[in-house]
Amino acid sequence: KIVNETNKLSKEEKEKQFAPLEKLIPEKEEKEKTLPEIEIKNTKNVITRLAPEPSKYPHLGHAMSFLLNYLYAKKYNGKCFLKFEDTNPEKVAQEYVDGIIEDIKNYLEIKFDGIRYVSDDMELLYDYAEKIIEMNKAFMCFCDRDKMQDLRHKGIECECRKKSVKINMEEWKEFLKGKYMKGEAVLRLKGDMKSQNHVMRDPVIFRAIDATHYRHGDKYKIWPMYDFYNPIVDSLMGVTLILRSNEFELRVELQNHIKDLLKLKKQDIVQYGRFNVLEFTTKGREIRDLIDSGEYIGWDDPRLITLKALKRRGITKEAIYELTEQVGLSKKQIHIDFDMIAAINRKIIDKTANRYSFVENPIKLEIEKKPNIKSVEIPLHPDKKEKQTVKINDIYISKKDYEEYRGKEIRLLHLYNIQLDKKEKKANFTSTENKDIPRINWVSNPEKVSILMPNGEKIEGAAESTIKTLKYNEVIQFERFGFVKLDKKTKGQYEFWFTHK
Repeated sequence: KIVNETNKLSKEEKEKQFAPLEKLIPEKEEKEKTLPEIEIKNTKNVITRLAPEPSKYPHLGHAMSFLLNYLYAKKYNGKCFLKFEDTNPEKVAQEYVDGIIEDIKNYLEIKFDGIRYVSDDMELLYDYAEKIIEMNKAFMCFCDRDKMQDLRHKGIECECRKKSVKINMEEWKEFLKGKYMKGEAVLRLKGDMKSQNHVMRDPVIFRAIDATHYRHGDKYKIWPMYDFYNPIVDSLMGVTLILRSNEFELRVELQNHIKDLLKLKKQDIVQYGRFNVLEFTTKGREIRDLIDSGEYIGWDDPRLITLKALKRRGITKEAIYELTEQVGLSKKQIHIDFDMIAAINRKIIDKTANRYSFVENPIKLEIEKKPNIKSVEIPLHPDKKEKQTVKINDIYISKKDYEEYRGKEIRLLHLYNIQLDKKEKKANFTSTENKDIPRINWVSNPEKVSILMPNGEKIEGAAESTIKTLKYNEVIQFERFGFVKLDKKTKGQYEFWFTHK
């Protein structure tokens, strides 16, 4: 009874009654969220890197990895560089380079200290390969793929391993000239074929790829593998701290072995559990197929978790930052549900998103004995003083509300109470009293609205004409429906994207 009576009070009355009681509320000390300290050899001159392969647009998991490296560089007043791992000409493209830079700079607002392209270091990487050949630590292998995999599995060295340094160098030179086609030959590192870590069993470090590179055209045909170029380029960049998911754990031994062979500096490596986004595909090949088939509209389709899709839906970069800080450096694999980021984002945008009325599948309602109210002032936001003036003409409500409440008394939000007819789309005015009865949305001067939902379907409806003042990309709340972002305005039609509840 007391709760019901309190709810009937105006906001001003509630504030007046609460004032004498405010001193009884203990103050909570808000602690600033910070990333945990990490054990590194030297916290001075910290240099980290973001290391995407430009073969697709980055998704939420990539963003969190980027942010960990960026935020720790900031934490220790260091530097953070962007390193494009672009040594697979069959996959990488300028489109993805541009897209990644756009997402990192203009969405996540990461301020990196420079860009490096691994493909620009090809000549240097060839030199390092020759140094290893001269040490008799690498050999040209002509075994076919199946035989190589079988011998590695069994821990048996192949015959190619026994060749002299001279022969290996001669074959390597011919390899660079394009004598051996894809699959005919590779350069392998001499590792340990008996190692329990199979990564160490004579891994391939260079292979032939006959494809045009987006940056270097047809200049190179022989391309380095990740485990070879990564330790070299990181060392050349002066990187001191690497934060990455523990899926790379088995590769640390191999990469450190290469650094030892070439007398390169090692980095502090901090590994954390992989970020796995539930119920969303993040595989580039699958996404390309969905786009090519026309099922998805592009890399920003609402059914994706790419940064382009999140931005277009209205997910703030602050929400991604906060999610990253909450998850931190957990050693276990993190399963991220979209509801997690929606909850954080809701807390952020709820403070600023103005409220508007929207009705799905609108039906015109005839209201008898209604008062002669020509307009009503409705707050744009519960915590703001600004109001919107809504002119009263015909009243439209959603078909769903009509079906649910027919024959019952309901309140038209911010207006008055009506009794819905049981059979016809009619109603009778009852009172202006703010009763404890169901409240529904309505519009009087409808503008056509469509809302693209996360499942790719569109909801059609109407919103109050006050949405005419909205700007592109503005996030608002349609009361009792959810948060939406204005994506497009055409003549007589407003297109929104659903953000979340």
